[in-house]
Amino acid sequence: MPKVKGMNRGELTDEQWAVVAPLLPRARTGRPPHSHRQRLNGMLWILRTGAPWRDLPARYGKWNSVAKRFYRWQRTGVFERVAQALQRAGDAAGRLDWERHYVDASIVRAHQHAAGAKGGTLTQRGSGAAAVA
Repeated sequence: MPKVKGMNRGELTDEQWAVVAPLLPRARTGRPPHSHRQRLNGMLWILRTGAPWRDLPARYGKWNSVAKRFYRWQRTGVFERVAQALQRAGDAAGRLDWERHYVDASIVRAHQHAAGAKGGTLTQRGSGAAAVA
């Protein structure tokens, strides 16, 4: 990724932003939202570092505003639509090799806390009143 003056490592370049910007939602009513680019770079920072939202650097805006936008976009399917549009564009340009690029569930690791939970089936217990009767 080329370095742009004033840009931090891992942030969207001007070229990347030019591709992604038209795919993001526009405000229909009310105040115009703060910069989508700034907020999206904040989301990418969180994903890259794994830090909690409250540790988001101030240059990306208020952490709770970035988090709210992230969860709203997730809930309304923005990320899925953006990913699909980018995939279609890459495929149309011949940049995707479908023999090589795929995700197989057998290679996606589960979170460390996903393993080791107590298993078994749930059984219904009768009440104490039922045992007396």
